[in-house]
Amino acid sequence: MRTDAAFVAFGELLLRFGAPGSELLLQTPRLDVWIGGAEANVAIALSCLGHDTRMLGVLPDNALGRAARDELRRHGVDVSGLVFRQGRMGLYFLTPGAIRRAPEVLYDRAGSAFAAAPADLIDWDVRFEGAGWFHISGITAAVGPTAAEAAVRAAEAAKAKGLTVSFDCNYRAKLWEAWNGDGPAILRRLLGCADVLFGDQRDIALILGQRFEGDVETVRANAARAVFDTFPGLQRMAFTHRVQHSVDHHDLSGHLFSREGAWRTPPIPLFPIVDRIGGGDAFAAGVIHGFLRDWDNQRTLDFGVAAGGLKHAIPGDFAPVGEADILAALSSEGLDVRR
Repeated sequence: MRTDAAFVAFGELLLRFGAPGSELLLQTPRLDVWIGGAEANVAIALSCLGHDTRMLGVLPDNALGRAARDELRRHGVDVSGLVFRQGRMGLYFLTPGAIRRAPEVLYDRAGSAFAAAPADLIDWDVRFEGAGWFHISGITAAVGPTAAEAAVRAAEAAKAKGLTVSFDCNYRAKLWEAWNGDGPAILRRLLGCADVLFGDQRDIALILGQRFEGDVETVRANAARAVFDTFPGLQRMAFTHRVQHSVDHHDLSGHLFSREGAWRTPPIPLFPIVDRIGGGDAFAAGVIHGFLRDWDNQRTLDFGVAAGGLKHAIPGDFAPVGEADILAALSSEGLDVRR
């Protein structure tokens, strides 16, 4: 694992239109707008944690695409690998949850500049020069057939160049169903390139087409054993476990498996939740940060869960916080006024 080289992410940048407060979508004629995207959220978080980060992707050649690029640039992400083409911006609409009403996402991404881009548009060998880590999620592959092929090509090129590859399963059934994509088969190809998996026993069961029996701890251990046996290049898998008391009251804990052992964290209470979108990406960024800093597995997992938990207190899709902010959240004195 190269810790002195650039982190590279590939994926679609999106605009999120969210109903304000706890309103239903268009209950009143107002929407809050945020820029995000699974891989971009990780890239921004790692940039704020002091890493050299690059974002690769395709944006529409209009004011929306340039605004998305500029938001990444504002947080220190290298955006020279973003390609601009004719087309539209990918969107999604969020109805926030409240009490027992679950949040709901409505995607509007079909035919976006990213989804319509040729699979061979980006020269991966050029863009991976000087890089040490590549990150991608299953959401990118779920956007459409050419995006899926581009995702696989990117992961295979990163693996061939010796980069550490992390893959976040992020299964999105609505996106796969929109074009009848074979999600498990494509995600399996991506996982075959990965050194680090962000996914739990449900993701593994989906990708492997297996059913794991027993109590939850047994299922997790058996799923980890199965995925390590199936993919010899995979070295670690990490995920969070969420207990939901209500929409804005959760307990979050973390789990990490390697070929040598397993680690977990005690649950941390999250109440009241400000915005849970992007929490998994913040967790992934925190774990990657720990690996890049060569921390031990327990410290890495603790930091990842703290980063994911802290994101729940921040509006928007990403967590622009530094290491000191996350360490303060881990401290028993983290709630004191910092003067």
